[in-house]
Amino acid sequence: MKTVLIVEDDYQIAAPVKEYLESNGYRAIWSSTGYEALEDVEIHDIDIILLDIMMPDLDGYGFLEKLRMSSDIPVIIISAKIAVADKVKGFDLGADDYITKPFSLTELKARIEYHLKKKKKVYETEKMKFIGGLEYNTANNEFKINGEKIVLTSKESDILSLLIKNEGKVISKKDIYEIVWAEENTEGNNTITVHIKSIREKLKEDLKSPIYIETVWGKGYKFIGARE
Repeated sequence: MKTVLIVEDDYQIAAPVKEYLESNGYRAIWSSTGYEALEDVEIHDIDIILLDIMMPDLDGYGFLEKLRMSSDIPVIIISAKIAVADKVKGFDLGADDYITKPFSLTELKARIEYHLKKKKKVYETEKMKFIGGLEYNTANNEFKINGEKIVLTSKESDILSLLIKNEGKVISKKDIYEIVWAEENTEGNNTITVHIKSIREKLKEDLKSPIYIETVWGKGYKFIGARE
């Protein structure tokens, strides 16, 4: 059974969509805020996302931007915004489709089926190897150094995989926290610093000459590992 995440703050819209999809053999989960949706992506095995733009706390664009740092789940934007600029922004941020409100449930179902067929999950093992002995298995989120498994906590694993998937790109502490913990970051939060320190120790990083995680002062962290 495929799982659809409905990200919509209006119950009058979300409820009939959820009911319709469930009556057609889908599992439907409803999130009413962007941060709640990020948490649901972490908890559930989501196959496709239906995304509203105008939402409280974290709007659809913000959610999509954070999602695309760590996931390629198909996203269909469903919005009352009809301007070309809004559609272009959605596609630029990584949306797969854009439907304007009001919309037909039968057309929505057809589009969901199209994108699920187009983006079938492939459970192939892909190993990324880096100079220095680090190996990352993307299929099971497992890390090794010189053939030995690195024992990371779930959050440490999520942080390291996030950095690797965005290699060469600076990711702020705020974005790391909001993606991994799926909740809004609070000013002065030291959680990321502590976790990065632990990851570096387990990678046996030389802080003076790191080969994997670089601190970009005032901005965040980036993965600089060179591929073998």
